[in-house]
Amino acid sequence: MYKKDVRGALILGNKSYGDITKDILRHQEPGAKTPLWWWVAFFVFFVLMSIGLGYYVPRTIVKGIGEWGNNNQVPWGWAIINFVWWIGIGHAGTAFSIFLLVLRQKWRTSINRAAEAMTIFAVMAAGLFPAIHVGRPWDEIFIFPYGPNTRGLWPNWNSPLLWDVIAITTYLTTSALFWYIGMIPDFATIRDRSKGIKKKVFHALSMGFVGHLKSWRRFEDALIIMGGLAAPLVISVHSIVSTDFSVAILPGWHETIFPPFFVVGAIFSGFAMVLTLMIIIRKVYKLHEYVTDDHLDAIARIIMFVSLIMGSAYLIEQFIAYYSGSIYERHVFHELYLKGKYADTYWGMVIFNAFVPQLFWFKKVRRSLVWLFVISIIINIGMWLERYNIVVVPPSQDYLPANWGEYKNTTVDLGIYLGTIGLFGVGVLAFMRWLPIMAMNELKQQGKRQTELTVEKNVYEIFEKKLLK
Repeated sequence: MYKKDVRGALILGNKSYGDITKDILRHQEPGAKTPLWWWVAFFVFFVLMSIGLGYYVPRTIVKGIGEWGNNNQVPWGWAIINFVWWIGIGHAGTAFSIFLLVLRQKWRTSINRAAEAMTIFAVMAAGLFPAIHVGRPWDEIFIFPYGPNTRGLWPNWNSPLLWDVIAITTYLTTSALFWYIGMIPDFATIRDRSKGIKKKVFHALSMGFVGHLKSWRRFEDALIIMGGLAAPLVISVHSIVSTDFSVAILPGWHETIFPPFFVVGAIFSGFAMVLTLMIIIRKVYKLHEYVTDDHLDAIARIIMFVSLIMGSAYLIEQFIAYYSGSIYERHVFHELYLKGKYADTYWGMVIFNAFVPQLFWFKKVRRSLVWLFVISIIINIGMWLERYNIVVVPPSQDYLPANWGEYKNTTVDLGIYLGTIGLFGVGVLAFMRWLPIMAMNELKQQGKRQTELTVEKNVYEIFEKKLLK
């Protein structure tokens, strides 16, 4: 449990209910102007999204996958690298919110809403890559098992690619529902403070929520049930993604460590992105009383711990390659990774993911916004390098040296990747502008409990002094 006396207060400034509502909805008040930084950031991300999704994606569909850097030897390139990377980032929001909800960790209240929003847009960006990677998007309807007898076609249930479609679709739907249900009381608050069309829109979104005791009980029960149903998805989705690789009889891919390794890596990269996002939100909206140094400290501690697991996984892979006695495994892990032409990306991955986060052992680093922001960016770069090493390196030099080849990405690969970054940025900025960026209902509950504990402590100290006299 989060100990206030040890870790500090979760909400600073003795905020009342009205103060919390005013602070969180300050940027949505009537007459509030959209700040200049928002317009600049939105313009940059919108341009990236327009170029990537409006030009390079249609170009890929019209001209084919040959526009990418994929070849016969490395059939999966940047598309699958970025797919796995975005899925990993998308895991953090649900993992952060659901696991900490189930474990009754109250310090999640200032962060969970933004983390859940991040999940939605990250999964949307991830889903784009398999959709265009098939080469013929107009035939994707045959992937979905909507009724085998309808067309006389039976899906290949043994294929992990089919599992991907089902798992990711379910994950996106569940995450969106969990995100939406959590915002219903806040939508009702905005409804009661609005007029005209805005009031009607949020009246529909709030689904008639009026705050009766029965409504609150049903709301909290629904969140717990949704959290319990979605928690296994956090584990299963990235485990299934890892199965795409581990079922292949290929050195560097055929590993039983991949499912837990991928899940831990997803949580690692996702929490780093949560840290990046919350630092930005805290700074631009001046919400340091809600996203305190203690909140960021707690995230940094989790990242530091998961980093140790990542480093252990890298060592285990190297040991298994050595202990197995397989010349093919040793060639991938010892010749290509440690000292071959892919050594730069491998050692960059190890340093960024296993060593740099260990700086969080120092309290001054954990309490510095600059260090936190820089290290969170470094971690996401390191996790992208990890996906590059997994996707590109093993198939580039397989069992037959005559087939060995190199992979080089093209401008189309880069353009589509930047387009998904633009999609993610536009979605997050829209969320920050028009929706409550923090769970006001949970903050108010936390603030009330915090005040009650303070009053109880003061009363206890008064009685203690009187008894001592």
